[in-house]
Amino acid sequence: MNRQMTQGTVANNVQVIPATKRRVSAGGQLKKAKDIRVAAYGRVSTDELAQQTSYEGQKSYYTKLINEKEGWTFAGMYADEAISGTNRNHRTEFNQMMQDALDGKIDYIITKSISRFARNTVDTLNCVRQLRQCDPPIGVYFEKENIDTLDASGELLLTILSALAQEESNSISKNISWSIQKRFQEGIAFGNPRSVYGYTDGETNKDWVIVEEQARVVRFIFDEFLLGKSSYKISNELNEKGIPSSKGTKWQSESVDFILRNEKYVGDCEMQKTVTVDFLSHKTIPNNGEAPKFYVTDHHVPIINRAVWMRAQEILAHRKKNRTKKKDEKREKRVGKDVFDNLVCGKCGAPFYRRTLQARATHFE
Repeated sequence: MNRQMTQGTVANNVQVIPATKRRVSAGGQLKKAKDIRVAAYGRVSTDELAQQTSYEGQKSYYTKLINEKEGWTFAGMYADEAISGTNRNHRTEFNQMMQDALDGKIDYIITKSISRFARNTVDTLNCVRQLRQCDPPIGVYFEKENIDTLDASGELLLTILSALAQEESNSISKNISWSIQKRFQEGIAFGNPRSVYGYTDGETNKDWVIVEEQARVVRFIFDEFLLGKSSYKISNELNEKGIPSSKGTKWQSESVDFILRNEKYVGDCEMQKTVTVDFLSHKTIPNNGEAPKFYVTDHHVPIINRAVWMRAQEILAHRKKNRTKKKDEKREKRVGKDVFDNLVCGKCGAPFYRRTLQARATHFE
């Protein structure tokens, strides 16, 4: 006689052998797992006082939570302070936590929210999937969103919310850029005077104070340049005098050129010389027209008077023009002298050129 069974019941002659390993399943594992090693991760993005309080609060909260939870063993507190969550390259504690987890030292990770874990969708999903592929899988629990990555239904929600966290970071980045540009338009310049050779800051970092010992070197550079000396020769003279550069090393011609072109020495300030091309990697490039620049005249006390400065810029422009002209003339002289001049590779488009190889005879006894 067939016995009708309802869902969830087990026949009398069937013995259930319970699972002993964590796995991805409906409902996740954190709330029902026993004897697990749990670590916590916290992060704050700035070193402001309010953020420091949050940082210490996260560490204290999770250390107490894990130690007091029955069946949980504290596996460590990992926390990055004043680090952006858009890129994991500089997040030392986060990377150490991932390595410890992959080395089998952690069973579960608890964090406050997705945005604390990462503001980069790719980083979030890659790390979560990497942990899930371990044997046994390692879970991450996001308290605010109540997402357990060992829950079979958790990845869809995690993908959506991590994308929102990334977009929120993008929006914050745009708002900061907008506010900085507004300050530029009002003539308010950002910058640390101590980062400019010849200056330091005063009572506030807005005050530009001349360091006379270094200022004499700057004036020497401009005076010698106006006398017709090259940057290379000026750098050699500075090294012969035993005068260190701003980095404490020997002077290079590039260092001299940088000082000659730096408008800070005439008391002006050009802003937004670089632009950020990717808010995730924070990569910046020189601003060659990608965004507006803002030039403030007489922003701070000058080291070089404007007449000397303008004359130096005229000489720099004239020398650059002559170098370009000589290159063009050299190129024009070479064109037409070789049968390969007008030939290019059909695949990569690179030009062909003549190359002469000199063979060396080898004698054998």
